[in-house]
Amino acid sequence: MRFSFLLRPGWLALTLAVWVFAGACFALLAPWQFSRDDERQAQNDAVTSSVRTDPVPLAGLLDRSNAELEWRRVTLTGRYLPEGQAVARLRTVQGEAAFEVLTPFELDDGVVVLVDRGYVRPVSGVRVPDLKPVPDGVVTVTAWTRVGESDDRDAFDQDGHRQVYAINPDVVGRAAGLTIRPGYFQLTEGQPGVEEALPLPKLDAGPYFSYALQWIAFGVMALGGWLYFTVREVRPGGALAGGDGGAGSDRPRARRKSVAEMLAEDEDEAAPAR
Repeated sequence: MRFSFLLRPGWLALTLAVWVFAGACFALLAPWQFSRDDERQAQNDAVTSSVRTDPVPLAGLLDRSNAELEWRRVTLTGRYLPEGQAVARLRTVQGEAAFEVLTPFELDDGVVVLVDRGYVRPVSGVRVPDLKPVPDGVVTVTAWTRVGESDDRDAFDQDGHRQVYAINPDVVGRAAGLTIRPGYFQLTEGQPGVEEALPLPKLDAGPYFSYALQWIAFGVMALGGWLYFTVREVRPGGALAGGDGGAGSDRPRARRKSVAEMLAEDEDEAAPAR
């Protein structure tokens, strides 16, 4: 049977590897990149829309999650709770190391939210610098609505500052003994209590769409290569075998003579008859 070679261990392993790789390209990798492209487009649209509209009071939006309000500009009225403050470590801002300063903020109605007051650069590469004091009393600030991060590792104290690994209101609240609303609010430039305001994300499409097309192309090429070599092997002679009989042929191949054997025959023919 011409197709019997497909049952050989080598071909079975090759077929499995090719189809698993192609399936991953089509079902996992390409959709993942398409979803990242959709997320980037949604973020760009939200930021663009928010920049063009005036901020609204958060009090009227407390029944909605921060995921629904991502990058919406809002105003918060209340007071800072500096005793619950923490810094998020291992951050980068514009390609350089930074700490982000997180301070609980109590709204007029008693709800506590987490405010990201911006970033500071480390001293000697590792230490938290002196932070600006927060304003006393009631203030009104404008901030971007953000979704909290998922890292749930506990806070710890180092160099006189409470530090966390992620901007997670539950972690900050646990360390400070406060109940903090999910999500956080990133101060815009010039607000009371801001350190260095965090920049907005770049409004570009990113490479995700082209990456998705590349994964699709890789999957197609893998299947195409497998199909090409399979068809070539099925043909009489077997292209991969390199001989007349091929991998799929049962015909015996003639043994090739070595160079030494051919030279010996030539000498016998050239020797004079006795």
